[in-house]
Amino acid sequence: MKETDGRHRDKDGGISKKHGNTMVGTLRKIYGKGFAAGYPDTTTLGEVLLQLNETSLSQLRRDHDTGHLGHKIDQASK
Repeated sequence: MKETDGRHRDKDGGISKKHGNTMVGTLRKIYGKGFAAGYPDTTTLGEVLLQLNETSLSQLRRDHDTGHLGHKIDQASK
C-alpha cells in the first residue's frame, strides 16, 4: 500500500510543479463546474490539490499521465 501512496504523491507533486499556478476557474472550463467544489475560481491548483475529491483528482491524473493536461490548460486559458 505504501508504494501506491508514494506513486500518487509523486504524481501529484509533478502536477503541482508543472501546473500549480493554474486557476481553478480555468480547470472548471475543462472539467466542469464541479471541479474543486467549494473553492473560488481564483484559487490555484497548488492550493487545493491535496484536498481534491477523487473524481477531480482522477481527471487531472489521467490527463497528466497521457500528456494532455498542458494542452487542455492552454486551450482553456485562451
